Amino acid sequence: MRTLAAVGLAIVLGTSTLAAQYERRYEVGAFAAFTKYDQAFGLDNKIGGGVRFAYAFGPALSLEAEVLFQPPYSITPSTDIEPVIAGGSVVFNALNRDWLSFYVLAGVSYLDFGASNPYRFTDGGVHGGAGVRVFFSDHVALRIEGRGIYTPTTTSTFGPKSVTHMVGSVGFAMFQADAAPAADADHDRVGDKRDACPDTPAGATVDKKGCPTDADADGVFNGIDGCPDTPHGATVDATGCPHDQDNDKVLDGLDQCPDTPAGLTVDAKGCPPDSDGDGVNDGLDKCPDTPAGATVDPTGCPIDSDHDLVWDGLDKCPNTPAGAVVDASGCPADGDRDGVPDNLDRCPNTPAGTQVDANGCPVGKDSDGDGVVDPQDRCPNTPAGSRVDQFGCLILFEERAPAAPGAPAAPARPTLILQGVTFQTGRSVLTAQSYAVLDQVAGSLVANPEIRIEIAGYTDNTGSLALNRRLSGSRALAVRAYLARKGVMPNRMTAFGFGPSNPVSTNTTPEGRAQNRRVELHKLP
Repeated sequence: MRTLAAVGLAIVLGTSTLAAQYERRYEVGAFAAFTKYDQAFGLDNKIGGGVRFAYAFGPALSLEAEVLFQPPYSITPSTDIEPVIAGGSVVFNALNRDWLSFYVLAGVSYLDFGASNPYRFTDGGVHGGAGVRVFFSDHVALRIEGRGIYTPTTTSTFGPKSVTHMVGSVGFAMFQADAAPAADADHDRVGDKRDACPDTPAGATVDKKGCPTDADADGVFNGIDGCPDTPHGATVDATGCPHDQDNDKVLDGLDQCPDTPAGLTVDAKGCPPDSDGDGVNDGLDKCPDTPAGATVDPTGCPIDSDHDLVWDGLDKCPNTPAGAVVDASGCPADGDRDGVPDNLDRCPNTPAGTQVDANGCPVGKDSDGDGVVDPQDRCPNTPAGSRVDQFGCLILFEERAPAAPGAPAAPARPTLILQGVTFQTGRSVLTAQSYAVLDQVAGSLVANPEIRIEIAGYTDNTGSLALNRRLSGSRALAVRAYLARKGVMPNRMTAFGFGPSNPVSTNTTPEGRAQNRRVELHKLP
């Protein structure tokens, strides 16, 4: 059997948490390999075996040598070959963990085919590759590697001048044990060079890194913990044993009622029973049948601050005036729902929505029922249910509170879609049904002269883009002209047509296209 050899220099990048793998130690190993020769040689791929030797100078540098053996095989009846490849490498470690290290390598190679012509020749070359070590302990690891061997000028008498061979291997590596006992300042049997916790208290049990363990997580290390099975969360003393200051058999730290009076029975949380759930324990509760939700005093009895015979906590109107008749929720009866209790209401049959005074009587006349009496109502025909401002006119744009620090800013252009404003098909002529909506808009703009608007026209995507833009622009101008006729100053309004851009619905259905044919008002800064 001839020999395949690979010799490597290994430079390990990074630092390993398993330092014993790399600090001035020898490595020996054996491996199996699969060789794929360059096609120019016409040789079959072969499986062989080899050995390697390495020396680590420190966490960042090691030297390595390898030899690979393959069984001889016949090329012709009169020609047998036994290939041998040898070389040297530089290895860079790209990743280190306690149980795993990944490396890359580069170096020089020597190949000897040692057979009859035309396979009696030797080649020199370079190689590069990568591999991984999987550690079973500080001294044993599984090693998997792949490399390519490049010969720029082969001495063979056939094929191209340059050839490339590929080799994959898998095997075991064994590392030298420490030559002498390492210094151990804290006497935890883990040498100082490998001790990640060099100040471990005497007697504490440590892991392989030299760090103490605390199985019950009570802050007292195993080995010096007198109570190693303390329940999680319990408060312990210096020996690791838990306390129970109120002697209720629920440990401090777990006891949610740490000052339970002596002799009381407690639940799993250490708290005495509270049958009526009012927060006062049965042993101290003078009113043990308090209704659920009622506010109680320190003796467990419910409170009635407004003296309406409905307990605080259950009373939805806790500040009821003295003498008012209340319902089961503690709120005064208000038959006409004008906000004035019946026993104080001098006008008990006020129509719904009417503005009233402190006696429950209407204040002035409100023809459109918007809460603004007629003498103060600048928009007297507001549709029922509309939200109005102090002038009785439609609120066109919702007021937005300033954004909280770190929150997204409110939209810069508050928008109102004019529902009910339509045009003749394919034209910019307003339909009669649009007038009522635009009249309300005009009234609100006249009542609020500080508001400036942009009138934006939109279409669906039917037809050409140019036609849709012209049509949407004409419709926006038609709305602007109508509002101007109703008293809105033209210099407060701009009009633009945006065609089919910014759709609010799909253009694939008649309903969606109808929604996209719209006019919007944008409030300008």
